[in-house]
Amino acid sequence: MTIYTINHRQLPQSENLLIRSLVILVLLVTIFKTELPAQEKGILRGFIADSLSGEALPYANVYIRELNRGANTDFRGFFVMASLPYRRVTIVISYVGYKSKQFFINIEPNIVNDLRVQLAALNIQMKTIETTGQKIAKENATDLSLQKIAIRDLENLPKGVELDVFRSLQSMPGVQTGGDVSARFYVRGSPSNENLVLLDNTTIYNPYHALGIFSALDPDMISSMEFYKGGFPSEYAHRLSSVLKVVTKDGNKNSFGGKAGLSLLTAKLLLEGPIPFGSFIISGRKNYSDVVLKKFRNNNSIPADFYDLFAKVNFSNNDFMQDAKFSLSTFMSSDKIINNNPLREDFKWNNNTIAFNYFQISDSPLFYQLDLSYSTFSGERIPNLSGGKGLKNELTDFTMRIDFNYVYDNKDELAGGFKISEVHTTLTLENFRGQSTTTNTRGVSVSAFAKYKFLRFSNFGADFGARTHATRFAGGGSTFFIEPRSSFTLRFIPELALKGSWGIYMQDLVTISDENEVVSIFEPWIITPLYLSPSSAIHYISGLEFTPAENLSINLEGYYKIMHNLAIVNDQKYFDSDPDLINGSGKSYGIELLTKYQLFLFNFTGSYSWMRSFKDVRNVVYSPRYDSRHNINLSLEAEFGDGWAASAVWTYSSGLPFTQIAGYYDRLTIDQLNDNKLLLDAYTPFVLLGNMNTGQLPDYHRLDLSLSKKFQINRLKMYIDFSVLNVYNRNNLFYFRRDTGERVNMLPFLPSVNLKVEL
Repeated sequence: MTIYTINHRQLPQSENLLIRSLVILVLLVTIFKTELPAQEKGILRGFIADSLSGEALPYANVYIRELNRGANTDFRGFFVMASLPYRRVTIVISYVGYKSKQFFINIEPNIVNDLRVQLAALNIQMKTIETTGQKIAKENATDLSLQKIAIRDLENLPKGVELDVFRSLQSMPGVQTGGDVSARFYVRGSPSNENLVLLDNTTIYNPYHALGIFSALDPDMISSMEFYKGGFPSEYAHRLSSVLKVVTKDGNKNSFGGKAGLSLLTAKLLLEGPIPFGSFIISGRKNYSDVVLKKFRNNNSIPADFYDLFAKVNFSNNDFMQDAKFSLSTFMSSDKIINNNPLREDFKWNNNTIAFNYFQISDSPLFYQLDLSYSTFSGERIPNLSGGKGLKNELTDFTMRIDFNYVYDNKDELAGGFKISEVHTTLTLENFRGQSTTTNTRGVSVSAFAKYKFLRFSNFGADFGARTHATRFAGGGSTFFIEPRSSFTLRFIPELALKGSWGIYMQDLVTISDENEVVSIFEPWIITPLYLSPSSAIHYISGLEFTPAENLSINLEGYYKIMHNLAIVNDQKYFDSDPDLINGSGKSYGIELLTKYQLFLFNFTGSYSWMRSFKDVRNVVYSPRYDSRHNINLSLEAEFGDGWAASAVWTYSSGLPFTQIAGYYDRLTIDQLNDNKLLLDAYTPFVLLGNMNTGQLPDYHRLDLSLSKKFQINRLKMYIDFSVLNVYNRNNLFYFRRDTGERVNMLPFLPSVNLKVEL
């Protein structure tokens, strides 16, 4: 088996002339107005992949021993190291769960050393790996509030009903949740609509299944994730709070294979394999039981029906285009809640995307990428005879973006990009008379960003960038913004670093949600109306990173976030001329502590966060419904060999705010009059609410345990997981029904089994 290949290529003088000219132009105009330096030293670049499937290994470690220089592969498994002196060096490649490789190469001036390295997986995941390269690479990394997650990092945690990528985020400090009932996540005191979710650079607008309990993204088709809790750099836009970048697998490049999985809720199937000059992957998931969903309605059935489907093909042929990769993918998800009782509402919502990606590496430390994507969301609330109001929402988003990245001889990096999007939203609302009103809004936005990463010193790194954003609305009106952002890392000693970031962020797409809703089935999206200013936020973040030993790390972060022009539902609208939305303001601040410790077979992770969040609407200040002041997450993982693994997770959150009932009154409508006599038994009691979110629900906590076993019979690999949720059967409150006073709890003591078969 070929473990690695090295190709030496002379740098051309004219290839990619147009792209090089554009890079030079951007550099001249935006940075230093100087020429790009000539390449006088060697370049090392390459891809790290799994030896069996050919799948990229994200965040693998690359270390040059003689130069004491390290790098990590990106989410593509790609890395580049420029300005390497002429000499013979030792390269060490390592990755958790894989056998490390060491080999020698000769670095020569004006030569590109192109590596294709394949690592072999270990039968038993070992904890001792080469970490030097990773440590060197992080010395001056400007990665405050960033978590890089490979799916392998999640596999040993308790699965519960099944492994869910969004719920894994909720164990991080600074990420709040609505409890068992929702995979929606709230980051540092902001609502969920301020989180940007990207699937291979395509925006997913409502990535939730089954009342929001599960995410619509199947973990089996995901390669890695990057999660910014704040302070994200200038290449990301259109959200105020956080960014979740999900990268999918390419599919097995060497042989055909498949996976099948079964849980208490869903059945799923994945197929993958090679095609001429590429690979494919198809993943599908469908629910078949409501045994878990019933737990959220006191064992009453929930008629939820959902599925998701993902497919992707990849193409790469050096005879067609040197060092280029093309991919085409699609994602679909659909949910329906159809009640047999006509007195209840029905719900439907869908996501659909199609995306094309072109990634190109040139024979210099320059690479660039083109993305074309089309994303749609539609949702509908059908009132039937419930007396509720109908609602229908549709959104379409067509986006084209081009990004490039250039690495200088002195290790600095220049990045830039251009993006154009056309977004169309339609919202149809019904009033209590059954009359409907439809609002159509269309806008075209053009944005560009530039970012310079100052990395020439090993103990100091800085990231300076800015983004310009202009939107033109159909029918008149436009907006223009500049969003500057910066971050830095200063390492006093190898074990201690001070980090900070600051930035301005804008958002012109909002959702309509009611603070008093107990469960948000889906939240309709609209473009911010012209009578409102788009929302904005300013992030101030600082942190300390302390690694006193190879097996111990401590991270402390503090943040202060100011928000302006938040779009708030006008709950005091009485006339048609009154606006549906009004502007409010807000702020949030907090402290987060994250500790990781590894000892022999055991991995321990502990986190604590303290947070306050406030909204100011019409000079009334209140805490939003996701303001959980104290949060603790403790997890312990152990691998015992021979495929056995166990884990325990304990979670605590202080009680969420809610709006208390002040009383009831009888509401009489014209339909309740009969021959000028009141039908007293037809009165509908109407809830009178008190001040916004002045009450507090009980604290939430639970313990989950898991035991898993991996085994292999010939070519057939099997994985079985036994999990117990809420081991001590804590009665965590979901909500009280306002009309009957009935208490509805979250998940009780619940054993579950997950089975996965792989061929």
